[in-house]
Amino acid sequence: MNRTLQTLAFLAVLGAGPALAQTTVTGTPAPDAKSSATSGGQEAVTRPNTDKPDMTKPGTTHAATGAKLEEGANSFTEAQTHHRLTEAGYKDVKGLMKDDKGIWRADALLNGKPVKVGVDFKGNVAAQP
Repeated sequence: MNRTLQTLAFLAVLGAGPALAQTTVTGTPAPDAKSSATSGGQEAVTRPNTDKPDMTKPGTTHAATGAKLEEGANSFTEAQTHHRLTEAGYKDVKGLMKDDKGIWRADALLNGKPVKVGVDFKGNVAAQP
């Protein structure tokens, strides 16, 4: 009986090891991080979106054009999606609607020019061609 309890205790400790070793990716992406347009899509939900335009660097404002948006069940509300678009630098967002593939789509202005824009279930923001 004592040997059985020792064996069970050992197995419990052994089984808890992998659960304690799990990590979560947080923080900002590395300076040389690739956007989802060049990496083939977001690698994980915890990876920050690197596709939104950087309004402080005019040369990158169109970096999000044509980036791949991933289909999936989207839990963002209309207000959350609108906020994400304005945070990415889009202005005058109109006609915001979620399509049958779970991607929010709208018409907006970027640097004064009209663009069609989308937001996927991971929060990726991209201007569409």
